[in-house]
Amino acid sequence: MTVSPLPLLAVAAYSGTGKTTLLQQLIPLLDQAGLRVGIIKHTHHKMDVDTPGKDSYTLRKAGARQTMVASAARWALMTENVPAQMPSLAWLANQMDPSLLDVILVEGFKHEPVSKIALYRSATGQDWRTLLDRHVIAIASDVPLDCALPQLNINQPAEIARFIMTWLGRS
Repeated sequence: MTVSPLPLLAVAAYSGTGKTTLLQQLIPLLDQAGLRVGIIKHTHHKMDVDTPGKDSYTLRKAGARQTMVASAARWALMTENVPAQMPSLAWLANQMDPSLLDVILVEGFKHEPVSKIALYRSATGQDWRTLLDRHVIAIASDVPLDCALPQLNINQPAEIARFIMTWLGRS
């Protein structure tokens, strides 16, 4: 198994809990604290990041296994998984440039053996205990839970950002 040169921290939760919303709030807070954040997001949906009708889409659909689009502002590399199978989180993390990042936050990949913050909202009606595995280092919830793990308020992103900074040894 390949190991990432960067710390990986996943957020794991039931669908509809607000993983993406929380990450959108955490990224600027961590950036303001001087942390360079990368993101890896898992999706179950078939996705396209380029737009039908654009040259990159047309060339990719023509059969290019990799398509790179570059400008002065950014570049993106799209790679077709042939055969179609999900790459491991470690492999994906190793595709990122460690000279540009301090940490990779991960949305999804809940079964991967990486450190995780479990997110729980009581409105989901789910059992929060099913989110826990030996890699969960804290739980962020909207209600107090009977749990020995550090508990964070899911509605207080600054509190979660401080926890992440401390976890990284940057407090």
